[in-house]
Amino acid sequence: MKYAVRAIKYFFYYLILLAVILAVLRLLHVVEGDITQMFRNGYDSLWQIALMFAVVAAAYPYFGFRKQGVIVPGAYEEIRPGVVALMQERGYELEKEDGENLTFRLRNRVNRIARMWEDRITFTRDFHGFILDGPTRDTVRIKSALEYKFRNND
Repeated sequence: MKYAVRAIKYFFYYLILLAVILAVLRLLHVVEGDITQMFRNGYDSLWQIALMFAVVAAAYPYFGFRKQGVIVPGAYEEIRPGVVALMQERGYELEKEDGENLTFRLRNRVNRIARMWEDRITFTRDFHGFILDGPTRDTVRIKSALEYKFRNND
């Protein structure tokens, strides 16, 4: 269900982005105000563009969000302060703590809006550390930072 909601959300995001770009181009008198003049195929171009956006929006949640494990040795009570501090350094705030599971959200509201409120990163406690769930680009960076911070320096 979450996948379908994200796909629909991104589809409308792309449509709104296209409308804003076309409006700006129209206000700057770069393109004509008539759809038949804007696009080669006129009104047929609208459903073609919508179909292209639908394909991209349907694929994006598969590649844009990920669950991955991160190895963080130690007891939860020992590593929790370090995890929370690292996330605060990266602009996140602790939203919820459920047992040994943590959920973080971005503090900056502008970034939250730019990401369409898809900024949540969930840390689910695992035997070796945590399972991170969130946007791929963020989880990869956070995984690397956590493993670097908590690596054993023998």
